[in-house]
Amino acid sequence: MAQTGSPSDRHADRPLSPHLQVYRLTFTFLMSGFHRVTGTLLYFGIVIFVWWLVAAASSPAYFDFVNALFGSWFGRLVLLGMTWLTIHHALGGIRHFIWDTGLGLDERERELLARLTMIGSAALTLLVWILAYLVRGG
Repeated sequence: MAQTGSPSDRHADRPLSPHLQVYRLTFTFLMSGFHRVTGTLLYFGIVIFVWWLVAAASSPAYFDFVNALFGSWFGRLVLLGMTWLTIHHALGGIRHFIWDTGLGLDERERELLARLTMIGSAALTLLVWILAYLVRGG
C-alpha cells in the first residue's frame, strides 16, 4: 500500500513516547534504576579498593594509615555501603539473567524477583558483616 502525505502527516497521530501522566511507576522500574545506580557507584567505588592496594604496596606506615581510616566509624559505614552495593548489583544481575532466559516475566514474578533482590541484598550484607566480625573478633 502506497503512503500518502508528507512524513510529518503520517506521524502526527502517533505518540512519541509514553507521557509521565499516563505512565505508572512500578517497583520493578525502581529496582532497574537501582541496578544502574549501584553499577555506577561501584565503578567509582573501585577507587577505594585500588587506594587500599596501593597503600599495601607502598609502606607499612601508609597501609596502617589507610586501614585506620577504613576502621573508623565513617570508613566502616563506607565499606558497609560498598558491601551492599556489590551484593545488590550482583543480585540485580542475576535477576536480569533470569529474565534473559525468558523466565520470571509475568507481572507477579517480576515483582517477586525485584522484592527478593532488595530483601536478599540487605540480608546478605548483614550476614557478610556478621561473619566478618565473628572471624575478625570485633
